[in-house]
Amino acid sequence: MKTPHKALAWRVAAATLAALLAAGSAQARTVYRCVRDGTVSLATAPEPGSKCEARQIDDNAVQTPNLWGNMGVFSGTLYEREQDGRLVYSTRNLPGSRVYLKFTVQTPPGEQAHVGLGKIGKPRLDQHAKLFKAAAKATGVEDAWLRAIAHAESGFVATAVSPKGAQGVMQLMPEVAKEYGVTDPFSPQQSINAGARHMKLLLKRYRNDRILAAAAYNAGIGTVTRYKGVPPYAETQAYIEKLQALYASYREAMGFKQERPAQ
Repeated sequence: MKTPHKALAWRVAAATLAALLAAGSAQARTVYRCVRDGTVSLATAPEPGSKCEARQIDDNAVQTPNLWGNMGVFSGTLYEREQDGRLVYSTRNLPGSRVYLKFTVQTPPGEQAHVGLGKIGKPRLDQHAKLFKAAAKATGVEDAWLRAIAHAESGFVATAVSPKGAQGVMQLMPEVAKEYGVTDPFSPQQSINAGARHMKLLLKRYRNDRILAAAAYNAGIGTVTRYKGVPPYAETQAYIEKLQALYASYREAMGFKQERPAQ
């Protein structure tokens, strides 16, 4: 049996694979998704010189979340090193690192037919561009992330209504729209503004974990709380994969360098 820390190291290495060894009782573990110069690594502690976001992984989660993004299939190395007097693990080769294990990861492909009113396709930067830019500036939520949500939710159709009753460009449920003062759910400006404010709240609640924020946007905060993470709903899991693929696509279309695994 592995120690809890080394069990986490395995989870970091294979964060998108199905079953990982974890010792001890059920608990949430923290993994850091670190970005530097367009490369992504997963680590058990924030990496010096990288911009890192903390993500929670539940040992008993039905499905281990994809923390990498849309990167196809790739092989990498998990390294072990000492940092601040303790052993830490990372998929980036930093000074003082030694090889711990090799791994191969398969991330969700970018072109899949998933649930939702919007279909995956080429980025549509012409749709409500000024509104998304203004909403991003007002809330601090990334423009590409907001566009990905609108693309996935409605395909940018202002009059879209889902079978469950979600409405407008950002497909807000009536009770959510009401919370943000929306008087016309089919107004692109009101819908985008309210959707951006709602996503800002979700990102704050989940400490900038886009996966959990996306799950709550799709299934509701109460559902994420009940399952202590991404719920075991095929619709929600497919939605998250779709959103990640679209987010990467919009970032690239907007001039951001495509992320790749660190070596």
